[in-house]
Amino acid sequence: MNSYQGHICQTISYLRLSVVIFISLILFFHGPLNAQSQPLTDGQTQTFSSPPPPMPASAPNDDDGFHFSVSPYLWLAGAHGTVGALGRDVGMHASVGDLLSHLDFGLMGAAEARYNRIVLNGDMLWIRLSDSKAVPFPGLGAVSADARVGQFVWTSKFGYRVISGDHFKADANVGVRYWHLGQKLNFNPSVLGIDFNGSQNWADVVVGGRVQLPVGTGEKAVVHLLGDVGGWNASAKLDYQFAALLGYKLCPKWTLQVGYRYLFVDYRPSNLSVYNAVTSGALVGVTYTFK
Repeated sequence: MNSYQGHICQTISYLRLSVVIFISLILFFHGPLNAQSQPLTDGQTQTFSSPPPPMPASAPNDDDGFHFSVSPYLWLAGAHGTVGALGRDVGMHASVGDLLSHLDFGLMGAAEARYNRIVLNGDMLWIRLSDSKAVPFPGLGAVSADARVGQFVWTSKFGYRVISGDHFKADANVGVRYWHLGQKLNFNPSVLGIDFNGSQNWADVVVGGRVQLPVGTGEKAVVHLLGDVGGWNASAKLDYQFAALLGYKLCPKWTLQVGYRYLFVDYRPSNLSVYNAVTSGALVGVTYTFK
């Protein structure tokens, strides 16, 4: 009998505990809902949980959009190689001082336009040299000779930025490099009429690329490595260049550029003519960025 009564008491305890838990759950869930549905009395304030703040809009990338820059520069270059005409070849070597002492005119510069990853750039080199010397051959009927040599090189490229990271950028490009070489020789006086005026013109398809590497932790200094190659006997036998530049940002729109450039071409339109030349030297310039 005692065992039976103990079993009944234990069952009643379990029922009481279940009722307490059930009532507690009702009060827990029903209380807040009921409080919101009831009007506020004097002195009471109603609080609502504030909605989460909106996600901040991503900041625009300064490297996207349209960008345009121009870069006038001075190439302090020397030249050496082989030139020839009518089956006669002559070696030539001119230092930076030699070229500057005979320089009549020079215009050098580059420009670049970029929209997001699409890149268009151009580079121009236009120089004219002249010299006047006495003629050591009396039989020519002239006492002096004036020689003028002009060179115009224009390179246009279309490129795509294949890598656009904060610490590394790389472009691949393809384009055309146009060459114009002009020579003029006048005798004074020109009794025999043997003055010479001629020119050569050709264009080479070139492919290349460029990489940009920041120096240090800031954004002040950037190393530019670039190059291209072309020719392949389509016009010139070989036509290539490479350059290494260090850019230092003087202010948001102006950047100082210093470095080295090497340009080689081997043009042989026939067995009677050859222009094989290396032009290389230090380069200094500035870049102005419109955006």
